[in-house]
Amino acid sequence: MIDRNSFAEHFFGTGEEGARSYSSWMRMAADLLSLAPDSPAYSGANPDRLGELLAGEICPENGIGQEVLRERLEVLLQNSIAPWHPFTAAHLHTPVLSSSLAAEAILTAINQSMDSFDQAPAASVLEQKVIAWLCGLAGLPATASGTFTAGGTQSNYMGLLIARDHFLLSRMGWSAREKGLPRDANKMRFLCSEVAHFSVEKSAIQLGLGTQAVRRITCDEDFRMHPDALRAEISSLLAEGLWPVAIVATAGTTDFGSIDPLREISDIAHEYGVWLHVDAAYGGALLLTGRYRQLLEGVEKADSVTIDFHKAFFQPISCSAFLLADEGRFETIRVNADYLNSEDRETEGIPDLVTRSVLTTRRFDALKLWMSLQALGRNQFGAMIERLADLALIAARHIRNSTDLELIARPQFGTVVFRFRPGTAEATRVNEQLPHLMFAEGRAVIGHTVVRGEPALKLTLCNPATEEYEVRELLDAITVRGTALMSEVQYASPCAC
Repeated sequence: MIDRNSFAEHFFGTGEEGARSYSSWMRMAADLLSLAPDSPAYSGANPDRLGELLAGEICPENGIGQEVLRERLEVLLQNSIAPWHPFTAAHLHTPVLSSSLAAEAILTAINQSMDSFDQAPAASVLEQKVIAWLCGLAGLPATASGTFTAGGTQSNYMGLLIARDHFLLSRMGWSAREKGLPRDANKMRFLCSEVAHFSVEKSAIQLGLGTQAVRRITCDEDFRMHPDALRAEISSLLAEGLWPVAIVATAGTTDFGSIDPLREISDIAHEYGVWLHVDAAYGGALLLTGRYRQLLEGVEKADSVTIDFHKAFFQPISCSAFLLADEGRFETIRVNADYLNSEDRETEGIPDLVTRSVLTTRRFDALKLWMSLQALGRNQFGAMIERLADLALIAARHIRNSTDLELIARPQFGTVVFRFRPGTAEATRVNEQLPHLMFAEGRAVIGHTVVRGEPALKLTLCNPATEEYEVRELLDAITVRGTALMSEVQYASPCAC
């Protein structure tokens, strides 16, 4: 017969044995992570090499014990991206706050499920309080509410889902919740800028409307949606007998950090009675700042808003929120189940949060943001976010002063897009290959994109602890490797004699 303790030691909260076991694992994790700050941006290992390093039985007959497992974990850590490294600058991939890392351990240990109050009582109340604070921060009306999500893609999907169903209900008296899509649903259109996030198309696909439902609007020289072009497109859609359902304005594009003119766009949305969703997954962090907050003026007029906290709020993945200006519009996605969130409980005011999410089981991710806000306070948090914008300006200045690099766009937040010696076929090949080469060599993790049909390089500066000299060293490393690669490309080119 197996003794209860032989199981209990493996579970946190199941007697003293479980607590001791948990503490032991946490000490091992802390010990391993203490080695992490010395890691390079990346080791340079390719997929085949990683397969060799991580070879071994996935599920052995018996547990291998902490010591052997520690050795295997160390190999894993040595071959992971180091988001805290100053030469990690490809994506919106941030170092995480120590307070939120502690919160991650706590929320995982207590394992609350955010779908029903009887699985997460205190967590449900705290999440609602954090959501209310966020709505206030964005300037949304008293009717606003929201939910935590897995990321910006889910939040953008929810915004367009509710926009679609609200349009059908308010304009046609048609309940998509009950009857699905009407015959003329193929007339529905979403409008966004030419550099908006790909999740707009992804959402259109998932909503049964297809990519043909998305109309992308031209941008100005700073890659911000042009209001005149937006107005012209709406007029054109109406003339064609099509239905402009939602405008997606971006506050912090992935490549340029550019922020659409929210106030002008909100005026146009109001004029035509079109839903306004603001994708502030990245730029929403600026709401906490003093010097840059004005860039988001107009977000308070949005019908829905996306804000990610695993971007410029320095939270562990995943941590995001979807905010809705009118809480009553969650009705379009509400479903009740007797075993989970019966209508009786709703009548009694029990907050079963499953009614406002497209997910059922959800993590208590609000704890991470709340602990960080409590630990740092608004002033420190705001200063750290402002530092990201300042770092981009520092990088842009060094690029302008370089004879080898060309700045493509004036940075608005923490991203900088540029090219190495543009203008020749060889330079085009260098700009295509340079990020991949530096990654494979373990030198740096830098971004790549395409601007106006030509390859470009990108720095996404997500670590406020980065010093100016480290930004300069990274740009110097890019220049040195680009120069060497240019020679290799020119040497390999066929003779034009």
